[in-house]
Amino acid sequence: MAHIALTIAGSDSGGGAGIQADLKAFSALGVYGASVITALTAQNTRAVTMVEPASPAMIAAQIDAVFDDLKIQAVKLGMLGGPEAIVAVARGLERHAAGVPVVLDPVMVAKSGDALLPDAAVGALASWLLPAATLLTPNLPEAARLLGTAPAGSEAEMAEQGQALRGMGPGAVLMKGGHGGGSECVDLLVEESGITRLSAPRLATRNTHGTGCTLSAAIAAGLAQELALRDAVRRAHGYLQGAIAAADRLAVGTGHGPVHHFHEVWNHD
Repeated sequence: MAHIALTIAGSDSGGGAGIQADLKAFSALGVYGASVITALTAQNTRAVTMVEPASPAMIAAQIDAVFDDLKIQAVKLGMLGGPEAIVAVARGLERHAAGVPVVLDPVMVAKSGDALLPDAAVGALASWLLPAATLLTPNLPEAARLLGTAPAGSEAEMAEQGQALRGMGPGAVLMKGGHGGGSECVDLLVEESGITRLSAPRLATRNTHGTGCTLSAAIAAGLAQELALRDAVRRAHGYLQGAIAAADRLAVGTGHGPVHHFHEVWNHD
C-alpha cells in the first residue's frame, strides 16, 4: 500500500508554494498526497493579489471526506487563514487524527512580503494547534511573532526560542535559519532529548519561493513513511538543499521563483 500524507493549506496559483508545493514534495519523495484547501490565493512569483478563504464548513467537510476513505499517516499544516479556519482544522484533527504525526508550518508571510495570517489568528494558532503538533517549523520572524519578541540573532537565541516554543505545546520545534545572515544557513531541531544542528552553505539564488512549505511537507512525507522524526528532518533538509541548488534551472516567473521539487527526477540535458 502507498504511504499517504495529507496537506491542509492554501492554494498557490503560481504553483511554487502551498498545496501545490506540498503535493510536489510528497510525490518527489515517494508519498501519495491528499489535500484540504483552506484558501484560494491569486499569486505568482511577484505578489499575492487576492486571498479568498474557504468556509469553516467546507474545510471540515474536506477533512471528513479524506479521513473517511484514506489511511492518512501524516498531516502537514500550512496556511490556515483566520481563527475560524484554525478552529475547524483543530476540531477535524481531534475527530480523525489521534496518533497521526502533525507537522505545523506557521505560515504568516508570503515570499513576496504579503501577509497570510492576520494578527487575530496568531493567538488561535498558538492555543488550538501548537499543542496538537508533533513538530513546529517556524522561520525566525514566525518564531518571534508567536513569542511576541524580536527575531533570534544567534544560534543561542534560536535554541532559547525553540525551547520557549516547545513550552507552548508542540513535541519538537525546528527553528529555521533561512532568514539569518552569514555564509552558512543553520537550522536547529529542538527536542526534549536535546538539540540537533543542521547546516548547509547559504546558496546565492532568488528562487526560494516555497522553501518553508517544501521543507515541512518533506518532513511529513518522511513521517508518513515511518521514519523517526530526526531522520525525517535530516532527509528533508538534504532534499530541500538540492531543490534550492537546482532552482535556477527552472527559470519560472520574473520574481522569487520556486525551488525545483523534482531535481532528482527531471532530465535537463
